[in-house]
Amino acid sequence: MPAYNAASTLEDTFRDIPEGAADHVILVDDASRDETAAIAERLGIEVIVHPENRGYGANQKTCYRAALERRADIVVMLHPDGQYAARLIPHFVGFVREGVCDVMLGSRIRTRREALEGGMPLYKYLMNRALTILMNVALGQNLGECHSGFRVYRREVLETVPFENNADDFSFDAEMLVQAAHFGFRLGDAPMPVRYFPEASSIGLRDSLRYGTGILRTLAAYGAHRLRLRNSSLFCRP
Repeated sequence: MPAYNAASTLEDTFRDIPEGAADHVILVDDASRDETAAIAERLGIEVIVHPENRGYGANQKTCYRAALERRADIVVMLHPDGQYAARLIPHFVGFVREGVCDVMLGSRIRTRREALEGGMPLYKYLMNRALTILMNVALGQNLGECHSGFRVYRREVLETVPFENNADDFSFDAEMLVQAAHFGFRLGDAPMPVRYFPEASSIGLRDSLRYGTGILRTLAAYGAHRLRLRNSSLFCRP
């Protein structure tokens, strides 16, 4: 769980994880200003603390390094902000364990009505749909949502994609998907409830625009790399 100021939602998120669904839970605290780390320790979660805020992408890098070091076969990335239904972890893990997919995402965009009634702001819904369509076309995929904070990775994905070369900001997630598709891994998604509420972490309009620009840069770099116009470290094996 990559965490930043998640004290108000962490415990509910953790207790929503079904018993036996995870062999080990790791939380990386990105220099939170609240009691996130203390609450995680009280819950029995292994905690790794960044002494300084490094960014969302850098947080995930630490998460995945730790998971690989602990020899995890399947890694679930879950935002501890309560937006995603942790009770569904066994179902998503099943797709990976049974060899159906190598990467699974939780999609909040089953229908426009559900997304908006669940509290997703209209501008975020529109940006999400537009960027998802663009990524699907560029990657030859058919995902319902490419911007989910609920993901399941097979170990081989994390060992293959050069995620250490990725951005330290919110662009990290999109880069991971482009890399996974580039290296031939199978991507899939399944619907999950939409939960937008005041306590849930969420990037604002300015950061959303910056995120969208980052995706465009990533797709441009991917296209140039595939056409052998310019090599990118994002798509070279580590």
